[in-house]
Amino acid sequence: MSSPASPGQAPPLGSTAVLKQRWSEVTFLHWKVDPALVAPYMPAGCSPDVIDGSTWVGLIAFQMSKSSFFGGPSIPWLGDFPEVNVRLYSIDGRGRRGVVFRSLEASHLIPVLVARAAFGLKYQWAAMKLEKHDGKVAYLTKRHGQPGASSHLIVRPVQEPAANLGLAADPVSTFLTSRWGFHESHLGHTIYCRNHHEPWPLQHAEVVYLNDGLLAAAGFEGLADRAPDSVLYAAEVTTVFAAPQKRNRTR
Repeated sequence: MSSPASPGQAPPLGSTAVLKQRWSEVTFLHWKVDPALVAPYMPAGCSPDVIDGSTWVGLIAFQMSKSSFFGGPSIPWLGDFPEVNVRLYSIDGRGRRGVVFRSLEASHLIPVLVARAAFGLKYQWAAMKLEKHDGKVAYLTKRHGQPGASSHLIVRPVQEPAANLGLAADPVSTFLTSRWGFHESHLGHTIYCRNHHEPWPLQHAEVVYLNDGLLAAAGFEGLADRAPDSVLYAAEVTTVFAAPQKRNRTR
């Protein structure tokens, strides 16, 4: 959970880093929703995290690269690919805030299988592409065997520093992006896995195009039919993960 004095700054990881990754060209689309809409998807012991009476559903797209384990060299074939995920916002009985992934699209099959087995994460194998052109960033994904679970997103990040100056102190932007762990149901338990990275270099962004089926496939039919309530972008951060912390109660 982030420090009250510096909400955008990650607290110390608390244990040895087991995985390191770079996340770049990160786009955050978010829709404000009633907490009752996401409550059925919370792992045991968790509830929707709320700000100003609402919680949020996120569609997050980025490029993952430079993955390495236990301080070793990066392994390009294992951890260099685009990812698009649908995520929710959680808090557990110990006050630990995190995210809950409804789905995660990745174009490499081996990491998909490893993440599903090791953490119970809902990774899906997909054909994916990320491109940058004329100040815009485009993400395209189509899940293998489920063509309706696809997304085509194009955004234009706002480059004027003055326009982005207030984002670091904005409570909603901090709530949506400064999340230092994930909750997941795995083998009948709820696990919590911590991460740490530098503060997000957030920018506003404009949605140029969105045709999305991932939100509906994740249980949120019709949500993509309205414009997102928040659109943010970040050039890159380097992230480290600790091993999952002690497991909570079973279901």
